[in-house]
Amino acid sequence: MKRTGRLLDLGVGVLLGGLALFVGGVFPLLTLAGLVKDAWPAIEKFGLTFFVTTTWDPVREVFGALPAITGTLLTTALSALIAFPISLGIAIFITELSPRILRPVWTTAVELLGTIPSIIYGMWGLFVIAPLMANHVEPFLQETLGRLPLVGALFAGPPLGIDVLTASFILSIMIIPYMATVIKDAFEMVPDAIKEASYGLGATQWETVVGAVIPTAFPGIVAGFILGVGRALGETMAVAFLTGNVHQIPKSLLEPLTTITVAIANEFTEADTDVYLGALFYLALVLFLVSFLLMYVAKEVVFLRIRKRFEGR
Repeated sequence: MKRTGRLLDLGVGVLLGGLALFVGGVFPLLTLAGLVKDAWPAIEKFGLTFFVTTTWDPVREVFGALPAITGTLLTTALSALIAFPISLGIAIFITELSPRILRPVWTTAVELLGTIPSIIYGMWGLFVIAPLMANHVEPFLQETLGRLPLVGALFAGPPLGIDVLTASFILSIMIIPYMATVIKDAFEMVPDAIKEASYGLGATQWETVVGAVIPTAFPGIVAGFILGVGRALGETMAVAFLTGNVHQIPKSLLEPLTTITVAIANEFTEADTDVYLGALFYLALVLFLVSFLLMYVAKEVVFLRIRKRFEGR
């Protein structure tokens, strides 16, 4: 019986270890190899100049990824900048300020936002938010912030509603549920003894949140931020409605742009040559590498250092 149990444990361990190796190692390598193979015509023709070229001309078969890479990083950064403080506020409200009986209600409401299909966000953004931005919000920003030195350049151009600002705003709404849920879970894992010690020293509720809860849950906060950024980095359908799919580096927040995912989704069926198709796969390869690099840097450089700092390791 004991021998059978040991064999069963060994078999389960080998099976789970093999699955972990496949998911974490073999599958990414196979994906990378497939992308390199399909992108090879573009890699062979453009090489590393693909990353610094701004021209995207299917007729002359001249392709450059710099506008798409810039648009991807810009919308991701701006959406994360908008979503993070809101997500942090939601988590603080649910765990510290809301009546206990209502906390499951707020939690469910926030989590339900994450289940809405991205195409619904995109259509809502196109038919509701974009006209609102074009007719009211963006003209107001131009009349106020647009008159300031330096900052005013960010709001130059005609307010069309199909631009960096609108796409980033919709994207921020999409990633808020992911950020807020993870940060809320991190707050809930803070031991009550830490809060009680803070109150015992005479701290107010807000001082306890800022001085005790947030530092203790900081690794979880960073994890939520990373998850939100990863979600924004690969979003396609929502931003496809709102970017304009223009291969240019935007000089203001009111100019149209494109992202890697939008370029691939909109032009994949139009790619009628090996080089054109290879350029789109080259973009997919860039997104694959950027995603892995961003997650690696965020986890290894930021997350681990913060965790060691606050756990005293």
